[in-house]
Amino acid sequence: MVMPVMFSSLVFSEDSDYNMKVGVTEVSQSIFELHMLIFWICVGIGVIVFSIMFWSLFKYRKSKGAVAADFDDNFWLEIGWTVAATLVLVWMAVPSTQVMVKAYDDAEGEINILITGHQWKWHYKYLEDEVGFFSNLATSQEQINGEVPKGEFYLREVDEPLVIPTNTRIRFLITGNDVIHSWWVPDFAVKQDAIPGFINTAWTNVPEPGIFRGACTELCGIKHAFMPVVVRAVEREEFDAFIATKVALAEEERMLTSKVWTKEELMERGEGFYATNCSACHQINGKGIPPVFPALDGSQIAMFDSKKHIEILMEGVQGSAMAAFGDSYSEVDIASVITYTRQAWSNGENGDGVIVTPQDIVAYKNRIDL
Repeated sequence: MVMPVMFSSLVFSEDSDYNMKVGVTEVSQSIFELHMLIFWICVGIGVIVFSIMFWSLFKYRKSKGAVAADFDDNFWLEIGWTVAATLVLVWMAVPSTQVMVKAYDDAEGEINILITGHQWKWHYKYLEDEVGFFSNLATSQEQINGEVPKGEFYLREVDEPLVIPTNTRIRFLITGNDVIHSWWVPDFAVKQDAIPGFINTAWTNVPEPGIFRGACTELCGIKHAFMPVVVRAVEREEFDAFIATKVALAEEERMLTSKVWTKEELMERGEGFYATNCSACHQINGKGIPPVFPALDGSQIAMFDSKKHIEILMEGVQGSAMAAFGDSYSEVDIASVITYTRQAWSNGENGDGVIVTPQDIVAYKNRIDL
């Protein structure tokens, strides 16, 4: 079956609309070859079975005077096809097992990345360097609404892709923050469910630079189609520079925590954060989608209870779609978005006017730690 597999790999290329992707990694190519091997085995079985069936129909047709034989079974025939079927299954099982052992190798990678699915975005954390970021859909709302022409990568573009080095073993630890998601990159032959409270693993080793796209493949809510996966593979030098930049930004973010922020500065930053991370559920005008996503405009908590407001952002709301933000975002981001929602819309006129600073979030974390 080596020749049919090689032939099929050429006929059903990566650009084929009729077959699965070949992919760029050793594992993805092994899976494709296994897929084609099983395909040709099935084709061969089909040809044999249907050839015997059509030959029998033609040779022993009634118009030729054929009379049906009167027997119950044939011992040796049954033994024969049982043995043949067993050999075919073994023929399929051996390469399948070899490929699956390789695909599910759980050895630690040179770089280990924690991937967390959120409604509706991905968070990537580089565990060795303790830096991370969210990857959000970058397609504009105007394209989604049909107000402007759709781009080449409509619903498949993000504001910040996952960056990995080439020719390096990367292990992914995949989990969920709220509901079950699924992280899928066909070029890597990686597809793992992201389950809250549970970690699935996968790995890859990309031999060449490039941009590789995937998606969430587990129905996870109304914005399921709006959380694409984009991975950018780069040379090691470029990756090291990327990580150095992220480490510097993280340090800068920590420095911003101790800064004395004005209401205007918090509002400006909070507005951008709200548009990216909160408006999908609570709407850009703060009216929400009751009863699942409550309105923030006119909310008693948003107007009068800053302590409860902080607790909700930090801890989430059990039994609802409101996830905890405390472990995912910086003190500055959380403080700014709380301040924004307390001052935006009608809340600024009718509320108590209290702003929340990064120091308030730090104080909350210290109290919880104690």
